[in-house]
Amino acid sequence: MRDQINRLARKIPTWPLYIGSLIPPAWYFYAGVTGRMGVEPIKAMEHAIGILGLQVLIASLCVTPLRTYARINLFKFRRALGLIAFFYIVLHLLVWLLLDVRIPSQIIADLYKRPYITIGMAGLLLLIPLAITSNRYSIRKLGANWRRLHWLVYPAVALGGIHFVILRKGWQLEPLLYLTVIGVLLLIRVPMARVIPSRARHT
Repeated sequence: MRDQINRLARKIPTWPLYIGSLIPPAWYFYAGVTGRMGVEPIKAMEHAIGILGLQVLIASLCVTPLRTYARINLFKFRRALGLIAFFYIVLHLLVWLLLDVRIPSQIIADLYKRPYITIGMAGLLLLIPLAITSNRYSIRKLGANWRRLHWLVYPAVALGGIHFVILRKGWQLEPLLYLTVIGVLLLIRVPMARVIPSRARHT
């Protein structure tokens, strides 16, 4: 099974992921306009796109442990997953800014009054340099610093999980499950950080 997955992954290009990533937000917008997202379609769309962004970001973090522990190599899709996650999170922000709040003074007030918004914004800010440098030119230009810069994804995804937990108010199961998965993915990075450099020295 593992070898079959790896062979299939080598044959599949990354561009269908980018095209496919447009479908969910387009559907949410259509569903909101046609009254299929309940009595508060803007809130529902904002939430759905935000969850989608967090899910894809978590999926991008699963690529390395899958290769290390399961020998399933999906590395060619990691950059695409990261960029798609950033795209969804930016859309989540834009829905909040342009369709939900819309009043500049209220936006600024919410940043001060609502910790989950401040935390979410901090996570997004950490992702911006990662999205900008997710290209081959930046990898060549930054060298070893590129990998150090992209460690920012770990605090960014942690902030995203915390943002979700606080947003839901109280200890609800769904956001806690997301935060638990994020915590596990971050914890297993500790032994992996020792294994990967060790392998590099012996290759």
